[in-house]
Amino acid sequence: MRIRAVIAVPAVSAAAAALLLTAPPSQAATGHARPARCAEKALSLRAKAAPGDPAVVRVRVTNIGAGACVVDRVPTVTFGDLDGAALPVPAGGGGTYRLGAGKTAYAAVRTIVDPADPEARRVDAITVAASASQWGRAFTAAQLGTGSEVRVWEPVTTWWQPTAAAADRALRHG
Repeated sequence: MRIRAVIAVPAVSAAAAALLLTAPPSQAATGHARPARCAEKALSLRAKAAPGDPAVVRVRVTNIGAGACVVDRVPTVTFGDLDGAALPVPAGGGGTYRLGAGKTAYAAVRTIVDPADPEARRVDAITVAASASQWGRAFTAAQLGTGSEVRVWEPVTTWWQPTAAAADRALRHG
């Protein structure tokens, strides 16, 4: 009985492989192909301070390419010439986020909890990238709407979210 089971499994596998190899490409079984990484030129990045709260920056990325692609699950947000980037909330930001053609994802960044904190650093721009391997786009404090500087201390960023409201909620609960 064991011998038949060992022989039957390879025989069934071989028959299935032969069927797939002889079927026309339009009828062959297809796996779930994962979209490729988004090319930087296929993305449009925007960032703006939240109305009435210069310590929160709302970020969005739009796939302006012809097909779906993926970006990192968490945007990379850096601050002027300071070392490091905003930490993801919740933690564990590894992975990807799928962006369909013409679709937009949103994130929220808290640059500082208390703008009066004496340890706050001040920068004149932030840089946002949809993936860590990309250069991203720099936004000056004036472009963000934070005045002449962005105050930074222990910054955090949300994962990409399907709506701006979801990004705001994630930041409040992170």
